[in-house]
Amino acid sequence: MYAEWASKLPHVVAWRSVVPPGRPPTRVLPDGCLDVIWQDGSVFIAGPDTTAQVVGAPFGSTLFALRFADGVGASVLGVPADELTDRRVPLDDLLPPAEARRLAGADDPIPALEAFARRRWQTPDRAMVAVAEEARAGVPVGAIAEQCGLSPRHLQRRCRTAFGYGPKTLARIFRLQTAVSLARRGHPFADVSVAAGYADQAHLSRDVKALAGVPLRELIT
Repeated sequence: MYAEWASKLPHVVAWRSVVPPGRPPTRVLPDGCLDVIWQDGSVFIAGPDTTAQVVGAPFGSTLFALRFADGVGASVLGVPADELTDRRVPLDDLLPPAEARRLAGADDPIPALEAFARRRWQTPDRAMVAVAEEARAGVPVGAIAEQCGLSPRHLQRRCRTAFGYGPKTLARIFRLQTAVSLARRGHPFADVSVAAGYADQAHLSRDVKALAGVPLRELIT
């Protein structure tokens, strides 16, 4: 059972999952986000992924988490996002052990996670929030840099710090998310490729396989 809802914090989604009996490992697609996850009394960081991760947990395992979008998670944790890319890191590797233990021992994890994030909250970098919005809309990277008043090199550096990878990778990941969402709603793959911004259906197939590890049809069945 999985549920998500808007957190009380901007750019943040809260989610909860209870593993049912017999559930096979789940393929988690990259989404440009960073998660702080409480699982069965321990807390870890799921860094921004560049490719899909296949994850599993025992029957009955309970997870509570905050998912940070638009580059806000790295500032909450006080570490550049690219130090966490494609990694799962125990929270006590980044924080004083006593603080991590208090969070791990919380009776009600979501309010505890939100309070933790609120204590460490930094004003979101408006340039990086704008980058995320433009990348989701399919704006070319060169145009994003120009609109944000950043050189391509500066944009690359800022994006790696905020998102864990550069703007081209971020745009590919958002395009993948759009394509999968459209395909799951029943749109023909040829229409998906056009609507999501791929050159053609073959480009869609190659990019989905590269990022997700399996063909699009397998993702949506």
